[in-house]
Amino acid sequence: MDRILLSTVVHREPETVFPYLQDFTNYPTYAKHLESVDIDGDGGPGTAYDLHLKWWKLRYTAKSRVTVVDEPASLRWELRTDIDARGEWRVEPLERRGSEESTAADPNAASRVYFEAVYDPHSADEDVVSLPRFVSMGWVIDKLRPRLMDEARRVLERLVEDIEGQRREVELTVHEMP
Repeated sequence: MDRILLSTVVHREPETVFPYLQDFTNYPTYAKHLESVDIDGDGGPGTAYDLHLKWWKLRYTAKSRVTVVDEPASLRWELRTDIDARGEWRVEPLERRGSEESTAADPNAASRVYFEAVYDPHSADEDVVSLPRFVSMGWVIDKLRPRLMDEARRVLERLVEDIEGQRREVELTVHEMP
């Protein structure tokens, strides 16, 4: 299993941050390779999302669902088909103590947002993706691994901009990467 775990500080309280994490329909504005999202549900447990992805010559629809919501602290999800994958958005309130946190307009509001994805790239169903001739699933997996990390970084950076209402340099902490 591969794991990506990143975090960053957002200068807002968890109650303000969490709705942004829960609104998967905005994710195409955060992610480079996500074209659109179809939703079936209210955002709570059991809500299904079809994430329409495009990269290189490949198109794929990831079918995911929310498994647990503990607002405003955690939202867990899993893919329902084709690959063994699951993850979590976690939000923890921060005490204001120093440099990075002290730049917010409201010095009493800050959270650390974690993004975690755990997946088995070799569990991918090769019949689901129409690969070009002479391209193996192993080659695709090798090319996608670093792009997944880049995409996770991009999503967090753009999410912070959306939540805070302005662009700034975002310091990402990489806790684990494949």
